[in-house]
Amino acid sequence: MVLEKKDFIQLSGELYTAVQSSGIFEDSKTFVDSIPKIDPNLIREHYQTEKNKKSFDLKKFIISNFILPEETEVAIDLPEKRTMREHIQILWQVLKREALSEVSKHSTLIPIPNPYIIPGGRFREIYYWDSYFTLHGLLADGEIETVENMIDNFSYLIEETGFIPNGNRVYYLSRSQPPFFAPMIDLVCRFKNDYARGLKYLHVLEKEYSFWCSHNTKEGSNIRIVKLPDGKFLNRYFDSEKLPREESYLEDIQTAQSFTAEEKTNLYQNIRSACESGWDFSSRWFRDEKSLSACVASDILPVDLNSLLYFAESLISKLNNLMGDKNKSQIFSQSAKNRAELINKIFWDEKQNFYFDYNWKDQKRTKVYSLAACYPLYFNIAEKEMAESVKEKIETDFLRDGGVLTTLNFVGQQWDAPNGWAPLQWIAIKGLRNYGFDDLAEEIKQRWISLNEKVFKSTGKMFEKYNVEDISLHAGGGEYPLQDGFGWTNGIASALLSNLDEELY
Repeated sequence: MVLEKKDFIQLSGELYTAVQSSGIFEDSKTFVDSIPKIDPNLIREHYQTEKNKKSFDLKKFIISNFILPEETEVAIDLPEKRTMREHIQILWQVLKREALSEVSKHSTLIPIPNPYIIPGGRFREIYYWDSYFTLHGLLADGEIETVENMIDNFSYLIEETGFIPNGNRVYYLSRSQPPFFAPMIDLVCRFKNDYARGLKYLHVLEKEYSFWCSHNTKEGSNIRIVKLPDGKFLNRYFDSEKLPREESYLEDIQTAQSFTAEEKTNLYQNIRSACESGWDFSSRWFRDEKSLSACVASDILPVDLNSLLYFAESLISKLNNLMGDKNKSQIFSQSAKNRAELINKIFWDEKQNFYFDYNWKDQKRTKVYSLAACYPLYFNIAEKEMAESVKEKIETDFLRDGGVLTTLNFVGQQWDAPNGWAPLQWIAIKGLRNYGFDDLAEEIKQRWISLNEKVFKSTGKMFEKYNVEDISLHAGGGEYPLQDGFGWTNGIASALLSNLDEELY
């Protein structure tokens, strides 16, 4: 699969720059998701002919020549009287998209072979890490075929592109998202109580792992690997592009407007790298812990990313053992052991008794308290005393009326206080249960579900994120309005209501 952004009129060229700079659409994602009605070369010719005329209207020109994404959406009538759980079960069909084995060659969508679930709202494609949490709800609601279809889609993307992109759009081909492919495979194996089911994915699992961890790349060294002073390695999020994000072009231009040319390209790259984290955006990635213009995401070694890669190494070891390759199994087992030791050394702060990200350029931990600290509990990396300390901090400082805060920083970013997100509620709940802290896990669970129910009763909707600090208010922050749908919120709500947090593992 050879797809390049320069080949798409919606992603490069004079018309693209004009549209994305103009702000004619409220959402910068609108144009990049549109589809040309005619040959793009003809549209380019028409634009050159028309653009300097006094009567020229850019928005009318785009509407005349492109199918906007809103035009392809189908309104769904939902029954007025329904419980939140019934609503979620109906929404699985609303959010389901059929296989994309054939799409317009001018669409920015990347074809995938099986049906899949989208998050909803402006997110009209499959998203990598969203899907892991969505899968839990699909399993709870008996949608096992959809779950396996989605994992097979990700397997296909790895085979075709060498990794799993942020989403199945051409403009996402420079970055991935938190590598939850191994936990997805493990989820189905546990659900079916059959790890032999995972063997068919071993090849692609190893291929994705190479994307993150292999030293043998075309560049000579993997840009997502950082060598520490002691010669050992950990991973970071990284995007090699140094341009404004296609889907958020105007926002990035405005953020960097006072910077020099070199500073701009550096900031664009760091913003893109933060997007690979899924936490776009959070004070975790800001040097000043306050502003996006101080984003240094590529300087940060994240505790959650390295916990995920520990799990990938562990699963690859386990599956190779099942295959009978004892040597490879041992190699990956040792890699997992080494990474676990580094996680508990590099990210653990003995004075604060908490896990923090690590700035590898400054050679010191950051000071941002975040729920990323629950990942070593979720993957059983933390020692018992460490888990106890994390539990105490969560209970004392993160717990609020609606669940747990994302970070303790109130800076206006959507991945900071006062917001709470379904995936992190799940990570916290399951991480705490792993170490026997069931009372706190249950408290978080009940507060989160109660908030979901409260908002659903007042709006009839499931949202992308929630204000857990003041449950009378909606969540805020971010580059776009609060999104309705919503894949991972639905998934975690169904999983919690079905008690999968107690039974599945």
